[in-house]
Amino acid sequence: MSLTPEQLLASHKANLETLFGLTNKAFEGVEKLVELNVTASRAALSEAASHTQAMLSAKDAQELLALQASLFQPLAEKTAAYSRHLYDIASGTSTEIGKTFEAQASEVQRNFSNLVDTAARNAPAGTETGVAVFKSAVSAANTAYESVQKAVKHASDVAEANFSAVANTATNAAKTATANAVPRKR
Repeated sequence: MSLTPEQLLASHKANLETLFGLTNKAFEGVEKLVELNVTASRAALSEAASHTQAMLSAKDAQELLALQASLFQPLAEKTAAYSRHLYDIASGTSTEIGKTFEAQASEVQRNFSNLVDTAARNAPAGTETGVAVFKSAVSAANTAYESVQKAVKHASDVAEANFSAVANTATNAAKTATANAVPRKR
């Protein structure tokens, strides 16, 4: 079975469109990452300036310690929020790229199945057993591929749940530590 020039051209065009689509998705992810970092840097600079002003205006050591202790909880919360945003950007970009690859893989799988069916119909007499074995192998490979996709999806979901649990635990631990560290006035 040979491909016509029109089929080859259509295939190349589809591949280029996919490539440009993936490139755009990657750049969107980078844009979001840069925006997140600029926003976080701007906020950190502003908070550092205001915290420094507050520390310079502290009247005694106890007030200075209370200011210092009050910095830790918001810092831990902001770090957890930053990590969550970073994870969301990476996860979203990865999901979009994964969808594109899944669509491409499905298309390749469909085309290959059509090619196998065409070859089976045009196979010489007496090769039915060989064709059946080949079709069975292709079917087994497709099933294995689908199983791997499901396993990767499950592992991704578990990793995301674990990330959320760790982030929540870290934030709660920072709150507890800050509450215990703030000196109490007598």
